[in-house]
Amino acid sequence: MEKSTHSPKVLTQQEVNFFKKFIPKGSLCIDIGTNIGDTTVPMALAAGKEGTTLGFDPNPYVYKILEENVKLNRDKANIIPYPFAITKEEGEFNYASSEASFGNGGIANEVVTDQGSFQLSQKVKGVVLEDFLLKHYSDLLPRLSFIKVDVEGADREVIESIGGLLMKYKPVLVAECFKRSTPSERAELYETVAGLGYSLYYFSNFDDQAEIIAIKSAKDMNHWKTFNFYAVPKAG
Repeated sequence: MEKSTHSPKVLTQQEVNFFKKFIPKGSLCIDIGTNIGDTTVPMALAAGKEGTTLGFDPNPYVYKILEENVKLNRDKANIIPYPFAITKEEGEFNYASSEASFGNGGIANEVVTDQGSFQLSQKVKGVVLEDFLLKHYSDLLPRLSFIKVDVEGADREVIESIGGLLMKYKPVLVAECFKRSTPSERAELYETVAGLGYSLYYFSNFDDQAEIIAIKSAKDMNHWKTFNFYAVPKAG
């Protein structure tokens, strides 16, 4: 989902109710690619003060706004932000964006140009999520209920990197199919998620009244340009 840091974000009860469908009170949920926290906050409100919501975003510009949103909701939610990317191997990475505001972007081992011409002067830290959680939140992992991934076209790579968590704890997964993804890339994203034992569903918006359509095959991923989907573990 493309986002702007310039227009104010109004949080609705319908958004919170959407996440309440999947996030029980007191559970652990994770937002990978928080941006300013526009999905992190309603996720955390669904989990409640007794729950834990971890937010990851390596972009230092949006991260400052995320921290302010965390402070504004401290009495109602337990959000713990981290300025890290989620990667297959721990290390330092280059970050680039197609926007001067660095509102959307991506990482790579080398200087990257396919994500945009605006380059951060400093490198960003990448962590392996499963290792990070086992080190810092092992006691909460049995309560892992929900993971959202929105990393501007690299969702499949991130999902592959957290495959062990998905197979073991079976949280609901929300991810994005990026507008520039080719049909083969869309098929790969579908096969990656389905191969982890999940059923996929298109949804029109983060709203409890959103239109929901089952994605039954890889070719169904071509019905929409940019869209979000949720995935739930298959029964049995």
